[in-house]
Amino acid sequence: MRLYSVTNMLTRRTFLATLTLAPIARALGGFSAGRLIDYPKGSLSKFSKHLKPVGRALELPDYFVWCTSPIEDPDGKVHVFFSRWPAKKGMGGWINSSEIAHAVGDSPEGPFTFVDVVLAPRGPGFWDATTCHNPSIQFVDDKYCLFFMGNSNGKTNTKRIGLATADSLNGPWQRPDAPLLEPGAEGAWDDHCTTNPAFIKHPNGQYWLYYKSWNTQDYLTAKDPTIRGNRKYGLAVADKLEGPYVKYTGNPVIDFSNQGHNKQFEDAFVWRQGGKFRLLARDMGVYNHEVGLYLESEDGKRWDFPKIAYLPLREYGVVEPPAPSNLKRYGRLERPQLLLRDGKPAYLFGASQGGKSMTASAFIFKII
Repeated sequence: MRLYSVTNMLTRRTFLATLTLAPIARALGGFSAGRLIDYPKGSLSKFSKHLKPVGRALELPDYFVWCTSPIEDPDGKVHVFFSRWPAKKGMGGWINSSEIAHAVGDSPEGPFTFVDVVLAPRGPGFWDATTCHNPSIQFVDDKYCLFFMGNSNGKTNTKRIGLATADSLNGPWQRPDAPLLEPGAEGAWDDHCTTNPAFIKHPNGQYWLYYKSWNTQDYLTAKDPTIRGNRKYGLAVADKLEGPYVKYTGNPVIDFSNQGHNKQFEDAFVWRQGGKFRLLARDMGVYNHEVGLYLESEDGKRWDFPKIAYLPLREYGVVEPPAPSNLKRYGRLERPQLLLRDGKPAYLFGASQGGKSMTASAFIFKII
């Protein structure tokens, strides 16, 4: 069977059959008893009903904060690697002014204290000259691995995935001289870029890297100017952590384009639990742009039809001031990343516009 296609695989399996979560009422999880939006019957995952809002973190007055990726050290402290860029650049500053910073807290619920900037744009002549973004921190083979995206011209067509490594969460970080994964040949579905990395070490010892991309020609010829290609996810596999990574011949492994209306997704986070691959992502039209998606797979290549992983913040009883005119994504969670304990989700970290300075910050949910 071909990799996931909504036209031929409409299975809606029960989410997280092996995840040990205590049964609770919606109210205990902060889940609104009266939803503001009606979703298709059976579309809400169990995950969405076990999220208790903790609140915002990393509200930095002079920055937009995005892409918050947590990890726990052996002493129980929680380190967060996150993207930030100057507030004066506006929301669009991520593409040409982002850097990756490090903060640490005594608890997953914060507060977090800024430590340092670990990856900043290196300037002309480097593949990550103009931005460093999309951090995803992993502990692999007794070392810390910081997957990220960089670009060289401040635009999307030079976005490339890279990998920095360190023996300690406090560095020093060994920075890559070259990207970890390049786009496909001209005309391929992934000829535009490689970005939004999601990584997992397979039980067979291989290193699996999921990546987002789209086709340049689709971007250039779109009749609707708001459509910028159709984002899909591919898989690349290596026998060594540092690569080379070889793209799976059945790519893209997740593709919603057959649903029509340019339905797509991004911001994947992948993990294995109970013998299955599991994935969180940001929805871009499968249900609507305000929710997250949950998918699962037996082999990491053929994925079930998604359920809703999380809802807009207001659905969990989160009350915030009215949206300012300059924040078009206000009230929703993007860039989902999990803090795993013993291989099970313990906290959900995301990025959300708003906060004290009406820029963007981390938003944290406890999984109960």
